[in-house]
Amino acid sequence: MKALVYQGAKTLEYTDVADPTPKHGEALIRVDSVGICGSDMHAYLGHDERRPAPLILGHEVAGTVIGGDWDGKRVTVNPLVTCGSCEYCTQGRDNLCTTRQIISMPPREGGFAELLAMPMQNLVEVPADVPLEKAALAEPIACGWHASEVAKRNVQKPFVECSALVIGGGAIGVGAALSLKAHGITELTLIEPSEARRNMISDTTNIAVASEADGTYDVVIDAVGIAPTRAIASERVKPGGVIVHIGLGSAKDGLDIRRMTLQEIAFIGTYTYTMQDFKATAEAIFDGRLGSLDWIDCRPLSAGAQAFSELLGGQVASPKIILKPATLGDSNG
Repeated sequence: MKALVYQGAKTLEYTDVADPTPKHGEALIRVDSVGICGSDMHAYLGHDERRPAPLILGHEVAGTVIGGDWDGKRVTVNPLVTCGSCEYCTQGRDNLCTTRQIISMPPREGGFAELLAMPMQNLVEVPADVPLEKAALAEPIACGWHASEVAKRNVQKPFVECSALVIGGGAIGVGAALSLKAHGITELTLIEPSEARRNMISDTTNIAVASEADGTYDVVIDAVGIAPTRAIASERVKPGGVIVHIGLGSAKDGLDIRRMTLQEIAFIGTYTYTMQDFKATAEAIFDGRLGSLDWIDCRPLSAGAQAFSELLGGQVASPKIILKPATLGDSNG
């Protein structure tokens, strides 16, 4: 099969590799659509020791099952493979599984390829009327859906009465904003420094977008995760409010710990999503609660290296690039 293989810092090669062999309980999937995530970019830059070269990256996948009882079914893929038996899995907190694996990280190759093998329990069937490139957004949006659920559990007032700020207009931030709206929040602002991206989001969603924040908010979701965005979150959250931190941009600095202590502000880190979150996100995509999802940019997998280069250069307005292993004209999505 063809795959886009990470070969070292800033080096991706579109080349032939061996087809995956499904294990017992796994399905073989012909990949239709796979998104480029910030973690893929982190690895591409050589900044992720968990993803050593050579490796097939990519974990935001949708495609069609080949063979078995689900032959021909269109599916979106939860890339987190968990044990199902540890204390976290049995509590429904499987995103914290102590032995979890994720595709695009050894020992599991990722989805920037024509074929992918995944456990059957990680698949969610996609209705015939939903394009697979939009179904592939279930993974990044599920991060924001999980963050919304965490915020809802921890804020000290009815969620529908809360105001919310989302920091960052990438797919995680846009997904978080759409998830908050689907959870009933109407007073919501997303901030994004790029004018081109702000325009793209405004044109394709019903999200209020600004270049910077003013006022204060009951819930702040940081979808970037660097010192300056944590500083914004610390400044703009209301007393007694909640900061939910998704972004993994950098590990240090930015929080006003004194203010958080004196004003009883909760800071909560979130990691990916549970399988229940993933299924709920997929259903929200399928029934239209998350909007038209027209903020994606589809390109052939063979042009993936160029897409990464453009992302690195800040030349992409769309919050999400979707790569297509088949030619766009032949896509079954």
